[in-house]
Amino acid sequence: MRITLNIVGVLLVLFGAIWFLQGINVLPGSFMTGQIRWAVYGGIAVVAGAALLLAANRKRRTAKR
Repeated sequence: MRITLNIVGVLLVLFGAIWFLQGINVLPGSFMTGQIRWAVYGGIAVVAGAALLLAANRKRRTAKR
């Protein structure tokens, strides 16, 4: 499960970064270029992916008996 969450988190960060850069008109050549809506979607995807990565990789406490 942890590997799957890491893969999804990395993909969200990568795609979110691409969407953000296209939305702010840095990466041209798409229907998303220059559309602020895609910059917002990309920013949300980056934050969600980073949160997913942090949650998947945090150390779990073990109960002492």
